[in-house]
Amino acid sequence: MFRIVNKIELADKIKLFEIEHQLLANKAKPGQFVIVRLHENGERIPLTIADFDKNKGTVTLVVQEVGKTTTDMGNLSIGDNILDCLGPLGQPSEIANFGTVLAIAGGLGVAPLYPIIRELKNAGNKIITVVGARTASLLFWLDKIGSVSDQLYIATDDGSIGEKGLVTDIQKRIIESEKINKIYAIGPAIMMKFVVETSRPKNISTIVSLNSIMIDGTGMCGGCRVKVGQETKFACVDGPEFEGLEVDFTNLLDRQKFYLEQEKLSKDHVCKIGLKEC
Repeated sequence: MFRIVNKIELADKIKLFEIEHQLLANKAKPGQFVIVRLHENGERIPLTIADFDKNKGTVTLVVQEVGKTTTDMGNLSIGDNILDCLGPLGQPSEIANFGTVLAIAGGLGVAPLYPIIRELKNAGNKIITVVGARTASLLFWLDKIGSVSDQLYIATDDGSIGEKGLVTDIQKRIIESEKINKIYAIGPAIMMKFVVETSRPKNISTIVSLNSIMIDGTGMCGGCRVKVGQETKFACVDGPEFEGLEVDFTNLLDRQKFYLEQEKLSKDHVCKIGLKEC
């Protein structure tokens, strides 16, 4: 059992949980993830590690309430326990002095991107960060991201803060005006796909983090397989980060739709029997 020691509502349906887990905090590195199971009958879900504190013995997870389990987790409080928090899993981010790094986050992607660019900054890179969301109320951690970025740009679909438009609009402008050595992109799969396509004409290495369907998180089930180049990879053990220029995003997007109907039925069932407000 792992106790929740802090909970913060960052934005609409986006919540931060700081969880006591000394062993995990000691081993965690940027880019890795955990598998969480809330209770004995709960499903296993992957959550990317947003931060970790070895001195306090805690890890930070940021959760957006979308399906049944993330909504259930959103209803937990400080002092509550989580049954399982397995990790750190996956390969950590490659941290090196590449030169100038363009970091692009969409929505919840800000959380896992933060520890990555913090370490890239510490490694001597110049960091240019672009953060995007549908509207201003969905943005969070701009101060944290800004503290480890040399330049910070914001894009919203409705123009409520920053520039009105897409992160790729800003990306195009930056890669045309400045030499970018590497790009890191974390966000919805469709966003990462278009970031990669924007990078492709200039052949800029673009690292994406693939949060595909996972069950065990250790490479046994094969549920998270993705096509990268001419090979089939497992996001849980070979990733979650891959060279985006080689990822088959059409296949990835199709696979992410496999269980949408079952997830909807599960969430609707809980609402109908009145276990919580929906």
